[in-house]
Amino acid sequence: MHFLRELFSSQGNSIGDLFLNIGFKLLLLLLLAIPKHGLGQQSQDSAFALLVAAAQKAQAANDYAAAASNYKQAVNLRQDIPELWANLGLMQHESQDYAGALHSFQQALRLKPSLYVPYLFLGADYMSMGNANQAIPYLLKAEMMNGTDPLPPLTLGRAYSSQGRFLLAARAFERTLHLDSENGSAWFDLGIALLDQVEEDARRVAADDRESPYAKTLYAESLIKQARYNEAADVYKSIHAIKSQPPCAHAELGFLLLKQRDADGAEAEFQTERKTDPGCSLAVLGQARLRLDAGSNEDALKLLEDLWERDRGFFTSNASVFIDGVDQAHAATFQQVLAQQGAKALSPDLSSFLSGLFGGRPTEPRASPPPSDAAKRTAQQDYASGRYAQCASHSKDSLKTKNVISLQILATCAYFTGDYGLASSASEELAAVAPRSLIAVYWAIKANERLAFSALEKFQQLEPNSSRSHLLLGDIYRQRRRFEDAQAEYQQALDITPNDPGALMGLASAYFGDGNLDKAGETAQLALSRTPNDPELNLLMAEVFVARHQFAAAEPYLQKALGAKPQMLPHVHALFGEVYADAGKTQEAIDQLTLGIQTDTDGSLHYQLARLYRKAGNAKAAAAAIEQMKVLEQQRRQRAAIETRDSHPSTLDEVP
Repeated sequence: MHFLRELFSSQGNSIGDLFLNIGFKLLLLLLLAIPKHGLGQQSQDSAFALLVAAAQKAQAANDYAAAASNYKQAVNLRQDIPELWANLGLMQHESQDYAGALHSFQQALRLKPSLYVPYLFLGADYMSMGNANQAIPYLLKAEMMNGTDPLPPLTLGRAYSSQGRFLLAARAFERTLHLDSENGSAWFDLGIALLDQVEEDARRVAADDRESPYAKTLYAESLIKQARYNEAADVYKSIHAIKSQPPCAHAELGFLLLKQRDADGAEAEFQTERKTDPGCSLAVLGQARLRLDAGSNEDALKLLEDLWERDRGFFTSNASVFIDGVDQAHAATFQQVLAQQGAKALSPDLSSFLSGLFGGRPTEPRASPPPSDAAKRTAQQDYASGRYAQCASHSKDSLKTKNVISLQILATCAYFTGDYGLASSASEELAAVAPRSLIAVYWAIKANERLAFSALEKFQQLEPNSSRSHLLLGDIYRQRRRFEDAQAEYQQALDITPNDPGALMGLASAYFGDGNLDKAGETAQLALSRTPNDPELNLLMAEVFVARHQFAAAEPYLQKALGAKPQMLPHVHALFGEVYADAGKTQEAIDQLTLGIQTDTDGSLHYQLARLYRKAGNAKAAAAAIEQMKVLEQQRRQRAAIETRDSHPSTLDEVP
């Protein structure tokens, strides 16, 4: 009943009102209009009315199966009333008789193609049966028929997501939120769809363009999020040796060096950026931060005011970068200077924003006013002067003209001014006209990631203590290898929704990451009792058995894991290789390890492969595998040395 109320909430009716006002009343009117025939006909009409009344009573009592039974008997008496078929379909839907509901809704549309509800429920029921291809045409029709109901685009977005068409899904969720901005489910689904798109794009870049400066910049940014600062610094330095590189790469390294408390190195990077790319406002922001750290607060304020005048969107969207890790004493002194100067020396809006920023309550400022000569300036000139909003405005026509250069400029400027939706749209259009464009995928990843985090933050504001909020936080902690925090969040999710498969999967993964194989296996088994054919759960269970050296027990789980996402299959094959090697199936083990060899990061798989090649009498292949093992082992040692430096207290980011 709750679902049906939600379904028609945009029409201002509860489901009970809907049936009463649209369905049952209409049927009564039809009954009154039926000509009076003989006694037999009157008896049939009376039986029909009694069945409809009984259906309505059962429906009001939430006894949907009984309501469906009564409606089914009623349609046997009168098969020419489309609304009656629709009512039967709704009750079958609530009884989870989706096949019966599909038939009833199709009968309703055959009699009256203009009915809205059957289209919507046909889409929903095909989705419930796992058939997104069949669902989508009905949902598109429902959305076209009723542009005020948020449920058609919401369900459509989920259908697209199930097909891996994440951008189409995101657009559908955005339409949902345009109609219902407080829909927590839509915000959550939007965030996840965008993150899925980011993952897909990042995987493609890593596979096809790993050595490009754009791919390396994205990799460096991911290392920073994991506090692997020395590794990230090395990646940035390798980028700077390449002639063509993304905007502000030197400035990003400068902020990284600030995290490592290397003020001189940071200043050098900011100065280099301002010389090579005067349009990079991030370098100016970095210099303002250095002035603040040095106690030169008036100089810092002058630089900040310059940025504020250039582009407020840039300033506000990067304000968190500016204050990240600021020493509390320096922040207090800066706030005192700010209070003394206040609106007298600064723009009132800037003074208010900075006060709120340092007080933990940043305000939303007005947009930057256009310069007096805005009409005469080009997009390139706007970028060079750090006026990103004006740059985006001047290049926005490229969404229609499809000019590649203009779309590149639009994606860049829209991102820097904080208009991530426009940056995403520009990168999407750029990818359509230039499918191999690294610039397109680079800005798409960055913009969609920002949009995803914003959507998920909105979801958490709407549902702060929901199971999904704890599940989301658990995933974030687990990705950052904070396994105890992740376990706590997953447990809270399970306290709210016991035996939820997603929370169980997350908890089992967190236990496995923490080395607790017993708890990982126990939790994974519980999750598998709910969803026994889930490929990722089966893969996790197989990993537990392989880690325990119970290879034979792992094999049936690996068979089911073959249905996992394509990027996970090499790992599945690598585990199969270990299982077959233990069973003495030498050639099968070689074949499987070869399929999974790309997952070898420390040389261990190449070592196993070398042993198998020797066993099979292939000395040449064994020697080649050993050589590659040595290369990977050396790389592992280098990474370990860097990680040791990253773990030193002097390089840790102390911001809580």
